[in-house]
Amino acid sequence: MLKSFAIAEGVLLLVLGLLALIFPVVASFGVTAVVGIAFLVGGIVGWINNIFRRQGLKGWLVFWRLVVSTLFLVAGATILGQFAEGGVPAATQVAALSVAIGIVFLAEGILAIFTALSHREFQGWGWGLTNGIVTLVLGLLILSMKFWGLLSVLGILVGVSFLFSGIDLIAFGSLLHGEKAHGPELQSSAPAS
Repeated sequence: MLKSFAIAEGVLLLVLGLLALIFPVVASFGVTAVVGIAFLVGGIVGWINNIFRRQGLKGWLVFWRLVVSTLFLVAGATILGQFAEGGVPAATQVAALSVAIGIVFLAEGILAIFTALSHREFQGWGWGLTNGIVTLVLGLLILSMKFWGLLSVLGILVGVSFLFSGIDLIAFGSLLHGEKAHGPELQSSAPAS
């Protein structure tokens, strides 16, 4: 059952990944809407959690947790509000989220490069350096894009991620099928103790 589920999930992710790569702008809008919903739900849950736990927490901690929850609420409501206003405001939100990801990639790439260079005495440090360089270049590439190019960034990232996850799950599920097929043979060929 697990192996069939893994293969089915892999095929689904493979199809979704291909669709996201074929229609990256549509996928980007979908990802941004999901982020808006997640922020909104996260803010609501954060408020409810803080209200119920306020007796066990220090006042300043409750205050700052409520501030963060409020920021989540405002961000989620703003994103979803822009989507309700139509295409151009929604596109602005998609582009803004793409720019935010570009900034994160830039910072992460720089950090990964410095971390790798400071650990040159360890075997495999070059992989960390490669990761940092690739992430830095991706960040610079995203940040150098024009507005309309930014609309496809999220869709492409999600598409590539889903594509590789789908391939991984199909390979994993196939491996499970292979183990079951060879399992009894391996047991019967083992010497009896």
